[in-house]
Amino acid sequence: MTDLLPPPPSLLTDASLFLDFDGTLVEIAETPDGVAVSDGLATLLERLGTALPGGVAIVSGRPVQEISALIAPAVPPIAGSHGLEVAAPDGSITAPDRSAALDAALAEAQAFAADHPGTLIEDKPFGVGLHFRGAPEAGEAMTALAEQLATVHDLHLQHGKMVVELRMAGRDKGAAVELLMREPLRQRTVPVFVGDDVTDEAGFAAAAALGGAGVLVGPARDTAATYRVEGVADVLAWLDTACREKT
Repeated sequence: MTDLLPPPPSLLTDASLFLDFDGTLVEIAETPDGVAVSDGLATLLERLGTALPGGVAIVSGRPVQEISALIAPAVPPIAGSHGLEVAAPDGSITAPDRSAALDAALAEAQAFAADHPGTLIEDKPFGVGLHFRGAPEAGEAMTALAEQLATVHDLHLQHGKMVVELRMAGRDKGAAVELLMREPLRQRTVPVFVGDDVTDEAGFAAAAALGGAGVLVGPARDTAATYRVEGVADVLAWLDTACREKT
């Protein structure tokens, strides 16, 4: 495994920027609703949207409405639920119907959590997050349960940082990038995807396939990304520098 260099500000020349949220723009918290959003984040996103030729979009595992509330008053395009939800400029959201299989998996996961203090079940519009950050000793059992539920209910299983997530199949973050890159504003640009988790690898791969690059946030690992930064503070500093050079 070869470590990667930090991205230069020039990487965003002729670029469309796609940003994960948790672990990329904000530090990961003990619970999904415990994140702290910096005072300047909304302003930075608005500056990026104006400065970059292809603008900026958020691509997150969180639902669109959660992201919208967390970054208000900024209003960049958002692909939520790992690309299953896409918010249009007019605020309308394109999304599939929630499956009954997901509700069945949610009930079984909640029953497990009731017997394992410290675990947390996150009910998303198109997914179920099984978190064990508060009970690491339950991680193996929770992961085994998620694998079983994915098989029984024909759901997609995604491993993350101290979490396993079940979600409806159909899209991932790479598919979201490909979809958003079809918009006229972005067709003459190259995508740059920034993210920290294994769920972001599909975004890195899609960006590379379209002539762009991925930026990994966090420790070095085997990755489809081309560049790497250490953490959230480094992401924000890099984006601020890139903005200043373009304005």
